[in-house]
Amino acid sequence: MKKKYALLLLPFGLGLTLAVLWQAGLWHNPILYLRTDIGTFFLLLGLLGTVSWGLGLVLWTMAHHRCQQALMRFREEQVDAHRRFIRRLDHELKNPLTAIRAGLANLADGGDGTVLSSVRTQVDRLARLSADLRKLADLETQPVEREQVDLGKLLTELLDFVQERPDAATRHLQLTLPRAPWPLPPVSGDRDLILLALHNLLDNALKFSRREDTIEIRAFEDGTSVVIEVADTGPGISVDELPHLGEELYRGTAARTVEGSGLGLALVQAIMARHQGTMQIRSRVGQGTVVALRFPMTR
Repeated sequence: MKKKYALLLLPFGLGLTLAVLWQAGLWHNPILYLRTDIGTFFLLLGLLGTVSWGLGLVLWTMAHHRCQQALMRFREEQVDAHRRFIRRLDHELKNPLTAIRAGLANLADGGDGTVLSSVRTQVDRLARLSADLRKLADLETQPVEREQVDLGKLLTELLDFVQERPDAATRHLQLTLPRAPWPLPPVSGDRDLILLALHNLLDNALKFSRREDTIEIRAFEDGTSVVIEVADTGPGISVDELPHLGEELYRGTAARTVEGSGLGLALVQAIMARHQGTMQIRSRVGQGTVVALRFPMTR
């Protein structure tokens, strides 16, 4: 850095040297009265070069410093996110493993079939967690297959499938699709991944809503995007928890008593990122939640 600042004097020194040579008359010039003017010009030119160079170096140093600070902040955020992920993973694994150890101890003491069923439930939970982690990792590396996906047809099929669940019978499920003046346009993407994202949203709405609550699925055009909203009249989510939704293994206060891996919204967010789309969550405690997926429209 010191060498860079020392080089700032190079244009000024060059200009001063030329000015001295010119004033000393070492260069032949029949128009003698121009020597002073030309010498001054060289001096000013060198001074201008030094100022310009110095200003450029200062601006470059400031920009480099800002970039370094931004990079350090990004690295610190990545480290913090990794630490949070490890803590959550440890918590998700600790509970089922503790239950499995207790169940195996009871079996060794001659426990009944209830203990074996509990152990099997915890093993299934670990298997689902492992499968979801693998899906999340695969989304970051595997190529996304592209085809024209009819979201209206996809949503209708999903609703028919979900309505077979026992908890769906106690909710008021509604699907709203545009009919006039034209139907919902298709989007480009991987049909299976989009179906997985939509299923995770609807699954969350069913798990975190109550009997007789309403769940609405709405699809519509918005400018150059196709938007799908899954809304419910459930208990809602507190404001301080909203920024963390979508983080791996994050489970809010209401979710801690509900079975799940904490990876559902993380998968949805990763799928939307691979489709150049976004996920947005709005919620009011005591009123409900709206999760909106925004896909770029196919042209």
